[in-house]
Amino acid sequence: MTDMKICVAGLGIIGGSLCMALKRAGYTVAGWNRSEKAVKYALENGIIDERAENFDYGVVFVALPPTAAVRFIDTQVFKDGCVVADICGVKKLIEDAVYSKPRMFNYVGCHPMAGKEVSGIENACVDLFDDANMVITHSDRTDVPSLELMRRLTAEIGFKYLVECSAETHDKKIAYTSQLAHIVSNAYVKNGEIDGCLGFTGGSFQDMTRIAGVDEDVWSELYLENARNLSDNIEALTTALSELKAAIDNGDRQQLVRLLQSGRQRFESCKNFVTDTDICVKKLK
Repeated sequence: MTDMKICVAGLGIIGGSLCMALKRAGYTVAGWNRSEKAVKYALENGIIDERAENFDYGVVFVALPPTAAVRFIDTQVFKDGCVVADICGVKKLIEDAVYSKPRMFNYVGCHPMAGKEVSGIENACVDLFDDANMVITHSDRTDVPSLELMRRLTAEIGFKYLVECSAETHDKKIAYTSQLAHIVSNAYVKNGEIDGCLGFTGGSFQDMTRIAGVDEDVWSELYLENARNLSDNIEALTTALSELKAAIDNGDRQQLVRLLQSGRQRFESCKNFVTDTDICVKKLK
């Protein structure tokens, strides 16, 4: 059991799962949430050890939507020298806000690459992050001991890979790997052919639709806070789809084979984890 107490602000599925994983690792965990209902649930179910009445903790994880996270960081009083780590799905917005004024805490950006298509602390689970990736963002302004602490916690929580990069690189990559995927899934189910499709579906349909029903309030904010990167990816996808459609409309099998082949070859060539010099990947277990 470690003596360091950790606070998690925001007790949804991600914040709640983080509390559980930190407790499993031996930490005393306090919880804070805008609604009392989630705090009460967390206490009654042993997800947290105590209610956070203030933020006098060595580490405070901020598990809130981006604009709410910025507002929380700006309005709360933290222990001098503590680590404040947001776990938002966009990073440049948070980093810019943190460094816009002098702070008495040390900031490290974190983004656990794990989740579910459901929300709420009642869906939190202790193993949500097991064998997942954790992205940590930092810059030349990041406090090195605080960064080292986040690296250690990442391993203790159960992540398999630690990925480190700048906030800018994070937002560019996440627009493609996460946000675009959610956009495509949402658009895909708007096709009228989805009506009466039961019995005609297999694994590919399940893969395409699993994330179609996520919270529109949460994801619309993420999209708009990363609008340029996401828009560029939508444009690239639209171009690729238009090329495929043209080949099909024209009955051009040779062109269709070329397009499909180029996609397969691109997929096979990108299976190596990292090519960007800005990105560092470490296997933790």
